[in-house]
Parts: sequence; structure tokens; C-alpha cells
Amino acid sequence: VQLQASGGGLVQAGGSLRLSCAGSERTVSTYTMAWFRQAPGKEREFVAAINWDGGRTLQASSVKGRFTISRDNAKNTVYLQMSSLKPEDTAVYYCAAGPRRWGERESLYDYWGQGTQVTVSS
Repeated sequence: VQLQASGGGLVQAGGSLRLSCAGSERTVSTYTMAWFRQAPGKEREFVAAINWDGGRTLQASSVKGRFTISRDNAKNTVYLQMSSLKPEDTAVYYCAAGPRRWGERESLYDYWGQGTQVTVSS
């Protein structure tokens, strides 16, 4: 399984971006999908997760109310809609997939995308 993340870029504080993560196989539509991020000099952290049918989502407290995770299984794609962006959201964002898993821990996810850079200027 390969995951391709895209949609990152430079945005001003208060702006919005939508990240996409496309899976290479149809089986991804049955996986829990998640987004993580890693800021310079910091450990990678959980951002959001969505179960296989989109009926269940989980967000980190730092992004709750600003970021929304969704998926389109017909396209094998998961999205992260980011609004009210802050400079502290600057990071490389990674998507991840885990068969029949659920949670925030990195070890739950078997497949990882290459990351996309999000930079929020003040």
C-alpha cells in the first residue's frame, strides 16, 4: 500500500488549506486513516483519525474545532480540512493507514505517506 499526500503550502495565519492523501489500493477504503504532523525539532504527533466508513472521527485537542478529517472511499482518498490556521500548525503533515485499527499511537498504523509541508506565516 502506498500513500501520496498533497495539498501543503504557505498560508497566512487565519487561512485555510485542504490536504489530501490518496491510497494506491482499493483495500485502503477498509482501513482507519490518520494524519500526524512533525514540527521542526519536535516529535511527530497525532492530528486526526477517521474510521473506515467515516462514521467515527478523532481529533487532537490542539486542532479540535479547526481541522476536519473526512474520506471518499470511491477515490481511496482521505482529506484534512484545516481552517483558522496558526503559526504553531507549521509542520510536515503525514497520512497513515492502519487495517482495522483505531487510536492515536503511531504504532497502530502500518503504512505512511511521504509528508507534505504546511507553513503558516504570522
